[in-house]
Amino acid sequence: MTPRADPAGNVTPAPSAAEITTTFVGLPRDCFRILHVSTGNVCRSPITERLTRHYVKQRLGILGGGLIVESAGTWGHEGAPMEANAETVLADFGADASGFVGRELLDEHVIMADLVLTATRDHRAQVISMGHSAGLRTFTLKEFTRLVRAIDPATLPPLEDGVVVRARALVRAAAALRGWLLAPTAEADEVYDPYGAPLPFFRSIGDEIHQALDPVVTALTGVPARA
Repeated sequence: MTPRADPAGNVTPAPSAAEITTTFVGLPRDCFRILHVSTGNVCRSPITERLTRHYVKQRLGILGGGLIVESAGTWGHEGAPMEANAETVLADFGADASGFVGRELLDEHVIMADLVLTATRDHRAQVISMGHSAGLRTFTLKEFTRLVRAIDPATLPPLEDGVVVRARALVRAAAALRGWLLAPTAEADEVYDPYGAPLPFFRSIGDEIHQALDPVVTALTGVPARA
């Protein structure tokens, strides 16, 4: 984490990874944190975060069961609202955009995440470069979708064992397949940035995210989307 200065110019040293981890000791770990990462955390990752929450709630009737869904940006606009076109896309899908606040990606976000899903390969590389043994749990969204589609749901723990247990097994299975199922092209693993684009392009990106998320949420929850 980068050292920060207060308004008087006094610099606070960045905490070490060990210190960050110690800060979280005592927090419940019977949860599974999904972290969506893009650049500014005002377009792609907010859409992905809120659609994930929406689809989990549709399948399970609640947003919970130990799943926590968050987002951040590698150049995150700290405290910024979601882009208006992103809010419109979420409304198209019936998802809630209210109360969103942009965040800069920090070490503690990566440390606490059980699964990091990024918009692009560059974002994935940036997350992994932060360390914290993030490599085996960090994927682009479309990469993770491709891997999940190849996993036999019958090999995953049943929902009766809990969403958290199932989700952790899913990430392990996806990581094991990574070297065997490569993308047909580099672009196949990218979700392009709609920042500053007109609403039709935002909607096309929203459709891409929706199509990528649907099999992921089905695998996580063990419940298919409603027809």
